[in-house]
Amino acid sequence: MAWRYLVNFDTRELETVECAFLILGSGIAGLYTAHLASRFWDDVVVLTKRGIDDTATERAQGGIAAAVGPSDSPVLHYGDTLLAGSDLCEPDAVRILVNEGPGRVQELIELGAAFDRANGRLDLTREGAHTRRRILHAAGDATGAEIQRVLSTTVRGNHRIKVLENHFAVDLLTAGGICWGVLTWDKTHDRLTVFRARVVVIATGGAGQVYRETTNPRVVTGDGIAMAYRAGAEVMDMEFVQFHPTVLALKGVRRFLISEAVRGEGGILVNAKGERFMPRYHPQGELAPRDVVVRAILRELETEGSECVYLSLRHLDPVMVRGRFPTITEQLARNGLDLACDLIPVSPAAHYFMGGVKTGLHGETNLRGLYACGEAACAGVHGANRLASNSLLDGLVFGGRIVEHARASFPGATDSSVVGRDLGPPDGVHVSALREELQSLMQEHVGPVRTAAGLETALKRFEDWGWIRGKEAGTPDAMELRDMIDVAELITEAALMRNESRGGHYRSDYPVSRQRWKKHIIIRRQV
Repeated sequence: MAWRYLVNFDTRELETVECAFLILGSGIAGLYTAHLASRFWDDVVVLTKRGIDDTATERAQGGIAAAVGPSDSPVLHYGDTLLAGSDLCEPDAVRILVNEGPGRVQELIELGAAFDRANGRLDLTREGAHTRRRILHAAGDATGAEIQRVLSTTVRGNHRIKVLENHFAVDLLTAGGICWGVLTWDKTHDRLTVFRARVVVIATGGAGQVYRETTNPRVVTGDGIAMAYRAGAEVMDMEFVQFHPTVLALKGVRRFLISEAVRGEGGILVNAKGERFMPRYHPQGELAPRDVVVRAILRELETEGSECVYLSLRHLDPVMVRGRFPTITEQLARNGLDLACDLIPVSPAAHYFMGGVKTGLHGETNLRGLYACGEAACAGVHGANRLASNSLLDGLVFGGRIVEHARASFPGATDSSVVGRDLGPPDGVHVSALREELQSLMQEHVGPVRTAAGLETALKRFEDWGWIRGKEAGTPDAMELRDMIDVAELITEAALMRNESRGGHYRSDYPVSRQRWKKHIIIRRQV
């Protein structure tokens, strides 16, 4: 089919690198999968489009959820996850997550992850929609950085794993329903390279950068989801985008996440009048599910005619606040704010994708040899709204299950070659301007509150941009833009199909959940 690829190429003319196990992405899902795979294969390759630590994992603040406390159990964690997921979680996937999670977390600890402790025990905190304190954290609010450190160090020190930085995964290479490799752009040498592998794992993260307001780093542009879709892999639940309620809202300052754990430790939300408002919207107040808190904030902003609400910790011990959240405290101090004493201006921003490449319970996709895990994947474990701090756990549990499945059904790579030659020169594609326009379009029409009219406006703009798909994406920035457009259009199409509100998907023209929509939207491109 025309425009299947982002660039013109002929694999017969390109350098080819052979390996058994190829992983795209270097966050928690990718590195943990590589670590486990190296126990069984000695030629594991990890590709990352920038540095090994340029990931969303590295920025994760709150922690990782696991039923490891004396008053907790996988059964309780299971119930909280289902409730947060708005009746759309896949129960089997959730059971796997909560039952296998504690063991995977223990493996992290054995690798050297230094989670915070009090009196010799893990110091667990609580976050929104959790009924128990089950969030492990490190250095107060630098959990992701600690996990990234441990896994990066582990992988770099393993001679059975090769990490190649500055390698942009452009497109999957397939034949006869089998994924046999990946076309990449080596940014160091400015050239295309083919990686041929018997197992390919997409662990590229989400796509928060399709929105103007996001907590995600610039590298999170939906590349893995887009390339899988172009190759004929199924994608699922693309309409469900989680907007984090409390993101620093200062003009001229980069959006910065204020962890859910801040509210877990007693922080409250107040409006422009200084009134606490969350108890009016939900019995759990500030610890209600994230979608509930986001819509409550938006309602307050509309009522008050203001641009932000405020997070207040003034009623808490300032020594505890600054000690528990040193990273957030330092970041706010750079902008003249004191977390313990000031009202911190916050508003929602795109944070996490519940949808992604559809997988089974071992990360397998509908293409043989292709797996996905982490935020790029969708096994239905998060339903319509992810429970706080389940994301890091998801990457561990299902990354591990990929290795188990691949050992049992190690596919054989095909000897096919691929030629893509139907794209025109990249004339007239102004990448930076189009990226900004796309982000604004998604923010305005496919954000936390959606309508049919707004979604149709966005889809019409995507149709207007159809000519771009006939142009070769000659640079990594242009490739990212193409991936962002593909993912944004999938989000919008799914959001227009779902004529109800559920979890992270809210339609003001269909404001209630409907029983007949208790199902998943699965999209696949014919190739």
